[in-house]
Formats: sequence, C-alpha cells, structure tokens
Amino acid sequence: MTDTLHAPDALHPVYAPGELAALAARHGLAVSGARPTLRAYIGQLWGRRHFITAFATAKLTAQYSQAKLGQIWQIMTPLLNATVYYFIFGVLMNTKRNVEDFVPFLVTGVFIWTFTSSSITAGTRAISGNLGLVRALHFPRASLPIALALQQLQQLLFSLGALVVILLAFGQFPQPSWLLAVPALFLQAVFNTGVSMVVARLAARTPDIAQLTPFVLRTWMYASGVMWSIDKLLKGDRVPHLVKVALECQPAAVFIDLMRFALIDSFSASQLPPHVWAVAAGWALVCGAGGFVYFWKAEELYGRG
Repeated sequence: MTDTLHAPDALHPVYAPGELAALAARHGLAVSGARPTLRAYIGQLWGRRHFITAFATAKLTAQYSQAKLGQIWQIMTPLLNATVYYFIFGVLMNTKRNVEDFVPFLVTGVFIWTFTSSSITAGTRAISGNLGLVRALHFPRASLPIALALQQLQQLLFSLGALVVILLAFGQFPQPSWLLAVPALFLQAVFNTGVSMVVARLAARTPDIAQLTPFVLRTWMYASGVMWSIDKLLKGDRVPHLVKVALECQPAAVFIDLMRFALIDSFSASQLPPHVWAVAAGWALVCGAGGFVYFWKAEELYGRG
C-alpha cells in the first residue's frame, strides 16, 4: 500500500496561521464575505439605495396581493384595531373619561404604534425570511432590515390619509402644528430602523426570537398609552414618580404623544414629558446608530450555518 502522506518539502511547504495571513495579504487576497469597515459598509449601502427602495416598494405591493380588498387592508387593519380598542377600553373600561377628543386620541395612537410594532416584527424576518437572497448574492445585509422598515414607513404614509379623514370628521382641522408631524415621524423611523436591525441580528441566530416578539410588543403597547392617557391616569401619588417618568419617556409613548400634540388641538404641551424633543432625538440617535453598528458587527455571519 502506498503511503499518501508527504513530508514537508519545497513543493508542499507548511505555514503557520500567521504566515498564511501574511502571505494572503501580500498577494492581495481577502477572506470571502469578510466584514468591511464601517465607513465602507455605509458606502455600500448608499450604492444600493435604489435596490432598498425598490425592494421595500415591491414588498408593500405584494403584501396584500392575494386579498380581494388588496391594498385597502393597509388602512383597514389599524382602523379595525382602533374600533376594537374603542369598545373594550373606551366604552367597557371607560378610559375615554377625562380624555378630550378620545377618538382622534385613540386612532392616532393606534396608527403610530402600528408603525413601530410592524417595523420590529418585520425585522425578525429580515434575514431568516430572505435566506435564499442572502446566500445567493453579495450585498450589505443591512439592506434587508432597512428596506423592511422603509416598507412600514411607506405603509404608514399611505394610511395617514385615513387618519386625516378621521381627524377632520371629529373637528381636528389643519393647523401649523401639523408640520411637527414630519420631524416626529422622521425620528420614529430612525428609531424603528435601529431596533429592527437589532432584532434582525438576534433572530438570525435564534429563530425563537420571532415567536417571543409578539408577546413583548403586546406588553409594550399596554405600557405606551395607546388606549389611555399616561399623564391623566398616573396623576397624583398613586405610583412612584420614577415609574411615571419611565412610562412617559419610553420611546413608543414619546413618539405617540408627539404625534398627538402635533395633530390634536386638545392635547397640550402640559401632557408631554419635559424636554420631549430631546428625548425623542436621543432615542432615535442611540437606537438608530447603535442598532446599525450592532447589526454590522455580525455581517459575515448572516446566512451561514
């Protein structure tokens, strides 16, 4: 029997791992799928901006393509949720007591909350739901959660027409304050995208995250004042001051209240937490930038295993 093992010689040199890395670098070789620098990664994303917008639009168009009512469900879903919440919380639990313009208050909260919850839910499927694309093509993987967050923003903008009709029907007419909705939605979109990238990375390695997310979001919704006024329900000394501040300054409540302040006449500045715009900008910056960096650090791992 011929021995197939060869001793090291000039034709079969043996290199230490460090020597192999130096040899590869000397000849311009790089690891396949290696994570680029953060600056280069941002440049790659910018270069694929048209793909991101086209992917988001295609997803939005296909979302209800099998339903007979089609894109009408983009409006009907939050409206039906608002109707259910109105009867359960507004009528049965009487949370509309002492809340002026309760229907605009509730519908605005539902639409804005749906934007956040849908963006996060979509993020859990950003990688796992597009594995074929991830494994077949080379592109910055952050394109996927960003595109899905953009899809949810497009859906919200499409649905805002219904929100405006409801506001008009209940006596809320356009005011200069309505312009504040633009920076509020921008900050919320940045926040949503950052959190979406965090859950995208977590769910890519631990698929059970997608099963846990709906329970977390439901609990978060109840603590965000979607169906009730945090300011009025917690008025007085019934709860510790720190608990009230935490509830008022958590991101979902901040973005909902900013939109209510912009669109509803009776929702005054006294119902907003102190320094609310700084708080909103802080959440957007920390979660937007932090989520992006967190996702980028695992770039070479997506679609493997």
